[in-house]
Amino acid sequence: MRIIGIDPALRITGFGIIDDNKGSFSLVKAGTIITTANKPLPLRLNQIFEGLNSLISEFKPQVMVLEKIYVHYQHPATSFILGQARGIICLAAAQANLTLIEYSATHVKKSIIGRGMASKEQVQRMVAGLLKMKTLPKYKDVTDALALAISYSYFSRAPKFSV
Repeated sequence: MRIIGIDPALRITGFGIIDDNKGSFSLVKAGTIITTANKPLPLRLNQIFEGLNSLISEFKPQVMVLEKIYVHYQHPATSFILGQARGIICLAAAQANLTLIEYSATHVKKSIIGRGMASKEQVQRMVAGLLKMKTLPKYKDVTDALALAISYSYFSRAPKFSV
């Protein structure tokens, strides 16, 4: 199964594409879509949208995993901006008929490290080890996106219990 993880933001959107062969992971592509603050918002959102469409078209993932919004109460404007970027990402998934899954950052950290309050550095090192990366990506947004994809793999294989 091919999975794309997305760490959404307006300035730096991280993405990570992995192949999951029953728990054996291989890195397909990882990177960022970077927009500049001096461009108007609609152009920045379009850049994210077109970048994702290009990735989806080229690599043909079956599932997109998106990080849920978490915004501190002291910065409400951030949630509005992030919500717009996430909306564009959801639209790209819908137009490509991708299954869209959302996980919170703590949920992902718990699945990767075993602790929901793990540091970004811990997640980065674990992801790099799981994917046998020789060097760490420049941006943690990339390893966060890869962690989302790996988490989906873990959860999709977990036994389902009924009550």
